[in-house]
Amino acid sequence: MNLGLKGKIVVVTGAAGLKGSIGETIVHALANEGAIPVIVCRNDRGYKYEKKLQNEGVDTTFIKTDLSNTNQIKKTAKIIGEKYGKIDVLINNVGVNDGVGLEASIDDFMHSLQLNMVSYFAMTKYCLPYIKKAKGNILNIGSKVALTGQGGTSGYAASKGGVLGLTREWAVDLIKDSIRVNAIIISESWTPAYDNWIKTLKDGEEKLKSIVNKIPLGNRMTTPKEVADTCLFTISNKSSHTTGQFIFCDGGYVHLDRSLLTK
Repeated sequence: MNLGLKGKIVVVTGAAGLKGSIGETIVHALANEGAIPVIVCRNDRGYKYEKKLQNEGVDTTFIKTDLSNTNQIKKTAKIIGEKYGKIDVLINNVGVNDGVGLEASIDDFMHSLQLNMVSYFAMTKYCLPYIKKAKGNILNIGSKVALTGQGGTSGYAASKGGVLGLTREWAVDLIKDSIRVNAIIISESWTPAYDNWIKTLKDGEEKLKSIVNKIPLGNRMTTPKEVADTCLFTISNKSSHTTGQFIFCDGGYVHLDRSLLTK
């Protein structure tokens, strides 16, 4: 299916993660559709991704940015705007499930909010003039933790809850500008970070098996490619009348009847 993304300027935050991470996978999916991905991330890995994509003939830009720093975000948005003149899509993807729980310091909690939620607000605020020029759209990457809780991660849970609130709020604010705003909600996706976490557990393989068995559709993890494909469809004009929505890409993990899990 031609999603009509060729030549579209698509900004993706947190997109210089490990190969196979959700952000990195989204960038490559965009490149395959002929879009122009703009990678915004603090990790120097972004330079390698930029060079590799450019060598493959992809028009792309990496802008190193600490997304917990709103001044850097403001400068980054200006760089993008001056280079391209518009932004067709902003995908707020950065997120770290940092384990900042009730025992953490207030400073740690505030930093978690800064990275996982305030960065979404700042990127949207400073990119908005360029999104308006394009009559583009905004996609926020959310997490089931906002709806289910997880334990031991107050900062991340509060941030992701806030992201869902902002998604609906911005959808209302920007209706008059014909700008759509949606969120993709991910549950259990097999990313390098997830793999690394499992490896830190003494009973990692058993824990993994327990989690996978609780995913109704296929008893398997959602792949980053499945998340990326859902993102691309949502930002495309194939979803032209969809706004203010929470779109779950989770194999039924959050909503389906637990009786499905009875063996």
